[in-house]
Amino acid sequence: MDRGVSIIEATIAATAEGWRMDRALAEAVPTLSRERLKVLINAGQVTQDGVAIRDPARKLKGGERFSVSVPAPLPAHNEAQDIPLVIVFEDEHLIVIDKPAGLVVHPAAGNLDGTLVNALLHHCGGSLSGIGGVARPGIVHRIDKDTSGLMVAAKTDRTHEGLAKQFAAHSIDRRYRAIVGGRPLPPAGTVDAPLARSATNRKKVAIVAGGKRAVTHFRTLTPLREAALVECRLETGRTHQVRVHMASIGHALLGDPVYGRTKQAHKGVLETLHFRRQALHAAHLGFIHPISGEALSFDSAMPPDMQELFSQLVV
Repeated sequence: MDRGVSIIEATIAATAEGWRMDRALAEAVPTLSRERLKVLINAGQVTQDGVAIRDPARKLKGGERFSVSVPAPLPAHNEAQDIPLVIVFEDEHLIVIDKPAGLVVHPAAGNLDGTLVNALLHHCGGSLSGIGGVARPGIVHRIDKDTSGLMVAAKTDRTHEGLAKQFAAHSIDRRYRAIVGGRPLPPAGTVDAPLARSATNRKKVAIVAGGKRAVTHFRTLTPLREAALVECRLETGRTHQVRVHMASIGHALLGDPVYGRTKQAHKGVLETLHFRRQALHAAHLGFIHPISGEALSFDSAMPPDMQELFSQLVV
């Protein structure tokens, strides 16, 4: 067998009956993204009983077994860049950083450098997990460019796999602080609404029947002037989850340029502070260290811009 190829044996859950092949495999193999699996399927790298299955949209019965051949990642072509990082924790297996708002996590169209990946490549000297592929070495999860707060990145493939399993099992403890318009009533609750890309605007996420299940638990921490500081605990971690879920119950995040509508009461404050991002901060991150088994827990205070916004809205 080619030493540059690893084989992953995957068994599809019985509950995945009727699912697309790429979706079912993404659930069965949490270390690989659905998009990565689509590429592998189209390339004939996914087989059943030795036969390549090349249709990502093939509907499954549930219970099938597949072999996924994953080529070794190519050397990262991203440039290592000396971008300052706020490091909360680091060992030979992983690194936890406190990302500032405005920093993109990984290279993509429009942001080919100046990203967190470029900074990690410089800091870690190339010691990052290759599971994420060339563009995203070490990245197990991400937060939006204009959201600040805690993230963990993997230095080894074993660590990446262990963290990915915890994310897939929804056992990672992630809590966000958000400043929202209005005061939620009741002050605490749960939004359980499936999310998918909007059919009318592919840059937006919307609540869509048949989308991926998404669950956000929220509670009010401090009532503010026609606003509130809330804690949002994620049971799942979908793209734009907090932003879409809070907007869906009438409490969009202040400053959110995509999902929010700024009330007159807040326009002056936002303009005075030049606050032009969603008021969202990843404040708490807890997980089990995949190698040592130690329970790790980290907290991050709201950054100065959110602290100032909060202060201006205190009743």
